[in-house]
Amino acid sequence: MLQLLHIENIAVIECADISFRAGFNALTGETGAGKSIVIDSLSAVLGARTSRDLIRTGADKAFVSAEFDAVDTSLGALAELGVEPEDGVLLLQRDIYADGRNLCRVNGRPVTVAQLRALGTSLLNIHGQHEGTQLLDEEQHGAYLDRFAQVNDPLDAYTVRYQAVRETRRQIDELQMDEAEKARRVDTLRHQIAELERAELRGGEEEELLERRELLRNAEKFMEAFAAADYALSGGEDGLGAVSQLKNAENALHSVRTLGARFSELCEWLEGLYSEVYDLAETVRDLRSEMDFSPQELDAVESRADQLYRLKKKYGATVGEMLDYLERSKKELDEIEYADDRIVQLQGKLDKQKKELLSAARALSDARKTAARTLEERILQELHELDMNKVRFAIDFIEKEPDATGIDTVRFLMSANVGEDLKPIHKIASGGELARIMLALKNVLAEQDHVMTMVFDEVDTGVSGRAAQRVAEKLAKLSQKRQVLCVTHLPQLAAMADTHFSVEKGEENGRTFTCVAELDRAQRRTELARLTGGGEATETQLRGAEELLAAAEQFKNSLR
Repeated sequence: MLQLLHIENIAVIECADISFRAGFNALTGETGAGKSIVIDSLSAVLGARTSRDLIRTGADKAFVSAEFDAVDTSLGALAELGVEPEDGVLLLQRDIYADGRNLCRVNGRPVTVAQLRALGTSLLNIHGQHEGTQLLDEEQHGAYLDRFAQVNDPLDAYTVRYQAVRETRRQIDELQMDEAEKARRVDTLRHQIAELERAELRGGEEEELLERRELLRNAEKFMEAFAAADYALSGGEDGLGAVSQLKNAENALHSVRTLGARFSELCEWLEGLYSEVYDLAETVRDLRSEMDFSPQELDAVESRADQLYRLKKKYGATVGEMLDYLERSKKELDEIEYADDRIVQLQGKLDKQKKELLSAARALSDARKTAARTLEERILQELHELDMNKVRFAIDFIEKEPDATGIDTVRFLMSANVGEDLKPIHKIASGGELARIMLALKNVLAEQDHVMTMVFDEVDTGVSGRAAQRVAEKLAKLSQKRQVLCVTHLPQLAAMADTHFSVEKGEENGRTFTCVAELDRAQRRTELARLTGGGEATETQLRGAEELLAAAEQFKNSLR
């Protein structure tokens, strides 16, 4: 559960520490005091998208940290990050800089915002004050049902078949061009194939060509260099080159090689030098004789290099890329020329895939419908506990053409009054009814998520009187299993809390600031009286507040 929330330089909050406890935690305060900023801060440290405008005026950065204890070590998000809670405690931190940078850490280890968000959804669930309006969007209803039904396996099986059908249809569409376009494309491909085949391209040819061209362009320099080297090594007609001179030296020392080890080693060294220089002279002579250059060969090499350059501008940056283009062109030409046969083959494949797709879609739909009956019962049970006893709720299925989500159009229907037909929620539900239906849905989905902390940001919108009392009782029941944080304006909800915080705004040194303080019993009574009356608390309002607290304690005791 969430143990401590630390906030620095978020909007009007300069610095605040809020120690939450197990059970039901409520935050109250005047409109604009900063209650929702606490929720924004919590969202930020859980990886939600934030704006630089959230940073307090004059500050370089904002900082939020959230400490969770009794964390489930088996959470998949923890394993992916390679993080283990220390004695069951997990510390999430986020720095938000004015230049747009973010620095996120989990137990001191740097993580990305996306990784922080993935972990955050496993730890805490936030139900915002405007979230009930999502029920008006029927496109969201199927997502809610899938989340409850946990249809991952049939949905994955369906998705694989759906993608296969799309790919086959794409291939058919590519082959189904009109005759005029087909003729133009065939002419283009044949011309390109013929041009590339006439060029007789060969892998590695370009490198060899460039090397030979460089040699031919410098033929005279090469000939002069090798002639000079040959003369220095082998000599001219007089034979006075390095080879003959080394031979003369070897012969001169031959007569003294037996006079000692030093002379013998010197002679051997000289013999080795003579052999190496002799071999070098032979290599230079051979290369000199091989250098048979002609202006015609240079012209031919230049012409071939120019041909490759022109082809590269059209078909690829290298000979290898041009050869790949040639193969692709041949394949495309075959596909076009035999398109009709290929279309027949693909159509047969598509027919088979569509049957498999429909079968997977039916299996997915059946799984959803089975789960829908259970979800209907659970929602109705929750709504009855929220003082909506006469409401009927149903999940309607309309079959549609297969798309990425399946063949089901899912709609939530309700009837708010006895004798009224079931109709789409967006046509008949009031704001208060939407809030309670969303609360019921959230409670049911929370059972699937196994999230231990749930945050409700002004879920009392449009709710009052007895309905407000039922919402308070529902949150109290929920807090027996999970930690509940609730931002509220209703005295019924605040009275039901186990821990009550007041959020107040003030001014100091010309700056606005917000502070968050935990209230004791007497302070709670005064705050509830303010929520009831809106001004200075009267004795009557204080007595009413005391009655609310006593009734709330009695109800919570009955739960225990």
